[in-house]
Amino acid sequence: MSNEKYRIAVLGDQASVLGFKALGLDVYPAETVEAAREILHRLAKSDTAIIYLTEQLAQGLEPEIARYKDNLTPAIILIPGKGGSLGIGMANVKKSVERAVGTDIL
Repeated sequence: MSNEKYRIAVLGDQASVLGFKALGLDVYPAETVEAAREILHRLAKSDTAIIYLTEQLAQGLEPEIARYKDNLTPAIILIPGKGGSLGIGMANVKKSVERAVGTDIL
């Protein structure tokens, strides 16, 4: 068994991600898509296994998210931001389930 330790990061606007720090997750506030893009690439090259990303920032990072989609790590999981859900995260889950099962069961 490996002794490697992987990290879990949360990337999004400060108001949306700050609470995750209390859970022991690494928090990376970014107020712009450009800042988030830089942080996302840096995390992908590190020992980060899971990146929770707010849907609001994900809208501007579609090419970057697609780039990492088929990689084992990091897994990029979209979460609602302070403005609420945009439905993007659920749509991605639905697509993944359809791809795995062969039909829409959600």
